[in-house]
Amino acid sequence: MKFQTQMTSQDVQIVESQLLYQGHLTLLKYHLKYRLFAGGWSETVIREVFQAHGAAGVLLFDPNRDEIVLVEEFRLGALEDKNSPWLLELVMGVIEKGESVQEVARREAQEEAGCNIIDLIPICEYWTSPGISTGRFTLFCGRIDASTAGGIFGLTHEHEDIRAHVFSKQAVYDMLKSGEIKNAATIIAIQWLQLHELEVKEKWV
Repeated sequence: MKFQTQMTSQDVQIVESQLLYQGHLTLLKYHLKYRLFAGGWSETVIREVFQAHGAAGVLLFDPNRDEIVLVEEFRLGALEDKNSPWLLELVMGVIEKGESVQEVARREAQEEAGCNIIDLIPICEYWTSPGISTGRFTLFCGRIDASTAGGIFGLTHEHEDIRAHVFSKQAVYDMLKSGEIKNAATIIAIQWLQLHELEVKEKWV
């Protein structure tokens, strides 16, 4: 069954909007009303939202060697993590003006892991945290040759310091099960591969 809500963006009234902060992130404040399920309109409510660029991430998978490349990077938002704010993640990046999501996936694979993508399979598109952000994420699985993967990468002018790791597919599945992988996009992509591994290998091997 395919779900289709009756509500659209036409069922929201923006009373007022205000720019609160413009920096690495953009923070906006809205006064708004929205249509209620029971009929009529809500009272005017105040919400703040981070205006984010779209982003793309790619799970780098070598189906011949059964290996996955993940990157390790410092994340300020995880500073209070009991283990470490250096997280294992997909390669991922912001979509620049004029770029397609596929181009971002290929560019980031080079910049963050030194990997050339041979082929791409779409995984999904989702809102990262729609209660507080406009960020939208597109995920792919990318076929690579992991035989020479690994090392330290990143763009100096973006203050990136990224270590690429090569893991066996089973080691990644085990880290997911144990809770060692804590990045949402990475969890989604790995779970997708677990569900679609046979299809992926039929296509690529």
